[in-house]
Amino acid sequence: MRTSIKAMGLGLAGLLIAATPAVAAQAAPAHPHGRHAERVCAATGHAAVASCDAEVLVSNSTGRVPATSTPPATALTPSQLRDAYKLGSASSGGRTVAVVDAYGYPNLERDLATYRSQFGLSACTTGNGCLRIMDQNGGSSLPRFNAGWAGETALDVDAISAACPDCHILVVQAQSASIANLGTAASTAARQAGVVAISNSYGGGDLADSTYGGYYNHPGIAVTASTGDNGYQGGSFPASSDYVTAVGGTSLVAAGNSRGWSESAWSGAGSGCSTVNGALAAASGANTGCSMRAIADVSAAADPSYGGLAVYYPTSKSVSTWAQVGGTSESSPIIASVYAMSGNTAGYANAIPYSHSGSLFDVTSGSNGSCPTSQWCTARTGWDGPTGLGTPNGTGAF
Repeated sequence: MRTSIKAMGLGLAGLLIAATPAVAAQAAPAHPHGRHAERVCAATGHAAVASCDAEVLVSNSTGRVPATSTPPATALTPSQLRDAYKLGSASSGGRTVAVVDAYGYPNLERDLATYRSQFGLSACTTGNGCLRIMDQNGGSSLPRFNAGWAGETALDVDAISAACPDCHILVVQAQSASIANLGTAASTAARQAGVVAISNSYGGGDLADSTYGGYYNHPGIAVTASTGDNGYQGGSFPASSDYVTAVGGTSLVAAGNSRGWSESAWSGAGSGCSTVNGALAAASGANTGCSMRAIADVSAAADPSYGGLAVYYPTSKSVSTWAQVGGTSESSPIIASVYAMSGNTAGYANAIPYSHSGSLFDVTSGSNGSCPTSQWCTARTGWDGPTGLGTPNGTGAF
């Protein structure tokens, strides 16, 4: 049983006061203590060009991220994340989680080292083979820097590190944010040795698998995709593809219950019903109310204020700082990491949770908007749009 987030156990404190050019403005609901979330990537306005789904907390007065030498006290740490999802001693045995992002991030390895050192995680470097970085074709011609997408990439690799400290990480950088280039990067990731999961923390319009699905059709690899940060809006590709696990988002706070945490549907979590892709056969008994592909399948922490992750975050091509970052860009790599730790990605991995929903935390409160069919936007017992079947309770559902 989930509860609402009236008692915010991670209570936010302090104002963000310093500068960064790395965010793009969005209309966002008010957040406590003078802070609000802003998207790190601007919306593109083109169905076949994606925007990343990361959001960072900034100051209401300056609209900027602070320069700070320590993680925000209100942000989730690796130990908190693993406790919330009861991951205990789960490990991957060195399996690789790939992340697909657009553009370049010259200080990725340096910033990942800072993150992992801060939280006592083992080094993950190109030198020791834990970290690999390549362009969309598998080469070393890395694309130009983009501040927003670099912030997205930082969230992705830090989220994998937090959820699965022994996972190896592959970062594939697309030349641009077009679905064609990002999809090419996803296909490249699938060809690399050791890859068992691929996280895609971005989305465009509701595109057809008949045109774009081949990029994400990789049986035996868990391909995850963010459902977006705009609440109930309908389909968003690649989350609306039949070949991926669509990952929604929750608000996550510490609580005095037996789990130690309380979870509700995040108001920004994307959900909806595709108009172009068919329903998942595995979801036939989930009562989605949708005759086509329904999203989400599962979910994890995404609310930037209540569940946002501590991230070592680039504010320019050369400078980085600590920030609190969320969005369904946080939940997608978390779920990809849980698949990696489960070791169970045979066939199409998006079918697996539908057969093991009892091994999930069922999120039953919260909403992400108004919709014609209530379960598409309102959390309830069983499947619902914002949170899917629920969030990880160990690795048993994956």
